Amino acid sequence: MKILLTGATGYIGQRLLPVLIQMGHQVICCVRDKNRFNPPSSVKQHIQVLEIDLLDVDSLQKIPADINAAYYLVHSMSANKEYFELEEKCAIHFQQRMDETEVNHVIYLSGMANADNLSVHLSSRLNVEKILSNGKYNFTSLRAGIIIGSGSASFEIIRDLVEKLPIMIAPKWLNTRCQPISISDVISLLSETLMDKRTFNLDFDIGGPDILTYKEMLQVFAKERKLKRGIYIVPIMTPRLSSYWLYFVTSTTYNLAVSLVNSMKVEVVARNNDLSQLLGVDTISYREALSRAFAKIKNNEIASSWTDAQVSGILHFNTSDFIEVPTYGCITDERSKVVNNREKTIQKIWSIGGSTGWYYGQFLWEIRGFLDKLVGGVGLRRGRTHVNKLQNGDAVDFWRVLYADREEGRLLLLAEMRLPGEAWLEFKMEGNILHQKATFRPKGVLGRIYWYSIYIFHEFIFQGMLNKLTE
Repeated sequence: MKILLTGATGYIGQRLLPVLIQMGHQVICCVRDKNRFNPPSSVKQHIQVLEIDLLDVDSLQKIPADINAAYYLVHSMSANKEYFELEEKCAIHFQQRMDETEVNHVIYLSGMANADNLSVHLSSRLNVEKILSNGKYNFTSLRAGIIIGSGSASFEIIRDLVEKLPIMIAPKWLNTRCQPISISDVISLLSETLMDKRTFNLDFDIGGPDILTYKEMLQVFAKERKLKRGIYIVPIMTPRLSSYWLYFVTSTTYNLAVSLVNSMKVEVVARNNDLSQLLGVDTISYREALSRAFAKIKNNEIASSWTDAQVSGILHFNTSDFIEVPTYGCITDERSKVVNNREKTIQKIWSIGGSTGWYYGQFLWEIRGFLDKLVGGVGLRRGRTHVNKLQNGDAVDFWRVLYADREEGRLLLLAEMRLPGEAWLEFKMEGNILHQKATFRPKGVLGRIYWYSIYIFHEFIFQGMLNKLTE
């Protein structure tokens, strides 16, 4: 069958794609930015890639009419405060285009929405579900709560809290119950639902076998990691304070923290487990989901991360718009040095950031990350998905990979930290010489004041980093 996959660069989409191909389907991948889509070479002959912007009605005309089924995996929690209205527009445009095609089945991954008072995030999911269900096709909605897997936002936030805080003074929403589900079970249910007439025009809650409070989830995680942790609930934390607490301690963005806190106040427990029983999928426990996630991390096999969709999502700009580093009106810091061992230097470049760090003046990088957090930026805590692999679109701390070609020996990064301007950092090998170039395009006088006020730190950091890379 010919399957349309929206959100192909996202956390779920990247994991569902190879499964659909293994099932023998031809997959049409809808992405906003082709430069950020790097599927394995083994699947390229089975896919077609379309550059689609769901807010642009005309771009949806690229979708072929002869598709059999479609997955709608597009959503956002952190990109924009107006995401409810923007998600609504995207859903309307998609539903209208689907009605013009031969599609028989549309599947949507939604969120559990069983409480009377829903957060804006969960209300948006339910609203999108209602819009998509109005199409001429058969529609199925799978409503998930907390998804646990290597690289998932939920897993990484729990990991940050447990591994970084011996004692937690936590808000009362940690007593809210939820029903986590493993990423492997989500993918199984999404793939097995495809064209199954028993699921047509129905919605299903999907969850694992365990119903836990968020506090219990933290405690189980700590036990699995063999860590002793004290968790104390206090009733005085307002939603705003809770958001700041989550934001500063974990790798999440502030807008995402706000959305999460508002959602975590709402109980997300499945009404039933009908879909798992119907499809014969035996969901695994929370403890087993953690165990599998740890194994993937240990073996550097994280297939996708929640940070993958931060820029390419429906509410962001295209990274490809920034791949040509400008020269006019820019300030640069350029340095070059002969390397002792080309392959060793490239290996260092490809391992930069994350747990490896930035090779020189790491405490200054950490201070910059903390300051970025103070003004609502991403900070350094996003890390990176793979220890020594990089591809276009990857997050590396508060940078985004625009271009990565190991054979060529060129890596180009775009800053996603809060800045009074735009910044790029480039590493490029020419023979046995490494060229390192930082480019900053300031916005107004404030941008120039910013650059020159930290110039002395650049002299220290950039030269030291170059020296370490070329050793």
